Amino acid sequence: MVRQLLTDFEDVEEVNKQLDTMGYNIGIRLIDDFLSKANVTRCSEFRETADVIAKIGFKMFLGVTATVSNWNADFTECSLVLDDNPLVDFVELPETCQGLYYCNVLCGVIRGALEMVSMRTEVKWARDMLRGDDAYELRLKLIEHVAEEYPYKDDD
Repeated sequence: MVRQLLTDFEDVEEVNKQLDTMGYNIGIRLIDDFLSKANVTRCSEFRETADVIAKIGFKMFLGVTATVSNWNADFTECSLVLDDNPLVDFVELPETCQGLYYCNVLCGVIRGALEMVSMRTEVKWARDMLRGDDAYELRLKLIEHVAEEYPYKDDD
């Protein structure tokens, strides 16, 4: 999939955007599957949400867990550090693709899923072992809790 995107777009930044968009579209659908199978209750705060993603979400869909760390002072931003990333088994980035975030689809999946549960977020890679870093680290930032909107008003 990534190779085809590189062939189609030839620009690494555009491929990163496309991977994020694809992930977002997956995430807005995947959240239903997660909520129906995970048997979790509604998270009351972003810290709890990050922990559920790290411990249950990653385990359910990727077979790995992540560690939640590096919280900011008001608990609206954190890191998810993956011990292992099965999406990159047997992957090496050529010199021409050093700006590529090969697993950027994960950023979109998380962003899309959280948006469906009324949390607007920003998700980006902070560290990537394919790019020479020492770990796989996603940075999550809560932008806002979105008020739930109902399509109609009940006049009863």
